[in-house]
Amino acid sequence: MKNNSLNQYIVHTIFILATIAALLPFLLMLAASLTDENALIKNGYSFFPEDFSLAAYAYLFDRSAEFLRAYGITIFVTAVGTFTGLLISSMLAYPLSRADLPFKGLISFLVFFTLLFNGGLVPFYLLYTEIIPIKNTIWALLLPNLLTNGFFILLMRSFFKTSIPTEVIESAYLDGANELKIYFKIVLPLSLPILATIGLMTAITYWNDWYNGLLFLTDTSLYGIQNVLYRILSDVQYLQQNDLSGQASSASVVPLVSVRMAIAVIGVLPLICAYPFFQKYLVSGLTLGAVKG
Repeated sequence: MKNNSLNQYIVHTIFILATIAALLPFLLMLAASLTDENALIKNGYSFFPEDFSLAAYAYLFDRSAEFLRAYGITIFVTAVGTFTGLLISSMLAYPLSRADLPFKGLISFLVFFTLLFNGGLVPFYLLYTEIIPIKNTIWALLLPNLLTNGFFILLMRSFFKTSIPTEVIESAYLDGANELKIYFKIVLPLSLPILATIGLMTAITYWNDWYNGLLFLTDTSLYGIQNVLYRILSDVQYLQQNDLSGQASSASVVPLVSVRMAIAVIGVLPLICAYPFFQKYLVSGLTLGAVKG
């Protein structure tokens, strides 16, 4: 018993230290965003702001209308993209978990193939500008991430195969249920852990996506929050690199270093607030979905 207790203390200590190590960079980033620019330049970064200042956030929220519009676009894209992505992924993963699906091996191979190879940037760009013209539309933020992640499909397939009892499906057949009714009434309600897990990872992908906006959007009114933050960061860097003559006065009032930290905080904070609500499902979904391939 003593050895077991000692092992538990050691394991708990290791996990506590790992958690602290993961939190420290974010706490340092938050502290830097709340520190006066001159104090940062003079004394460097510190976990305790030597000269507390909200100048970085004041600079960012001078553009409050732009931020509100960008947050609205990002929330809409994240919600719609996550829901639709879960629907598409689960509707492909569930048939792949069934032993009686024709060409099951070929379809599974094609899904797995997408994890290993892709067409590259040029075909990707041409596909979504020439064949599927989504440039400067809201679809530019939705469609590329929607079609879809092979890893999520294979993870869902493993969950359906190991966690949905075949007897339940067969019983539903005997009661006269068709495939759609079984899928919506039985399979999905029994799959909340994996749906929450994949949903969280999909939502993170949509929330953090700036690359598709950079490629396909020139209309700034369609920018999500990440693209707005990226543009502000580029403006700040431009001021820093061109602090000459007439621009010197404007550059001197911009808190260049602390603005970078504030941008990072604003980008990641909503995800940190949402994560605790999904943590229980995330752990169980990953564990159950990875038991058997």
